[in-house]
Amino acid sequence: MLHIDQLHAYYGKSHVLQGVSFDIAHMGIGYVPENRDIFPKLTVHQNLLLGLKGKVPKGRWHFDDMYQLFPRLRERQHTEAGVLSGGEQQMLTLCRTLMGDPDLIIIDEPTEGLAPKIVELVAEYLQALRARGLSVLLIEQKLTIAMEISDRCLVMGHGSVVFDGTPEALRQDATTRKEWLEV
Repeated sequence: MLHIDQLHAYYGKSHVLQGVSFDIAHMGIGYVPENRDIFPKLTVHQNLLLGLKGKVPKGRWHFDDMYQLFPRLRERQHTEAGVLSGGEQQMLTLCRTLMGDPDLIIIDEPTEGLAPKIVELVAEYLQALRARGLSVLLIEQKLTIAMEISDRCLVMGHGSVVFDGTPEALRQDATTRKEWLEV
């Protein structure tokens, strides 16, 4: 189980996480980094192979699942990952993580730097993961997407959790929205 208790983190001299605590999910954690971290000289298929925990895919997710979920990756499976668009690289990173068969997947800013149309696709893919019963810890600045797919929302401000509740409770909490989320 992942249990965060009094987490502190610094970015240079800035104290960006100040005593954050919460209880998230079960064992089997996958991570999709914001910067994507693909292997640019390897093909799409080779990048997916790197996500496997063992030599043979035995988990809930297989190559066919990835290519069905993301048909564009099937088309480009023999292409070097470094020439993919930003959205395609994001899809590849997510799929590579899923190949490790996680129970919980932490996705850091999946829509960062993507065109609005691709952002909509990412939201659809996150919904599909949710529908398959995968727990997702989404770190996202685009409130609309986070509210669409979440059962629970945590809002952070100045490195601390300032709200913890359901999306509906957040929608009704005008003070938190005004102070921390709206421009």
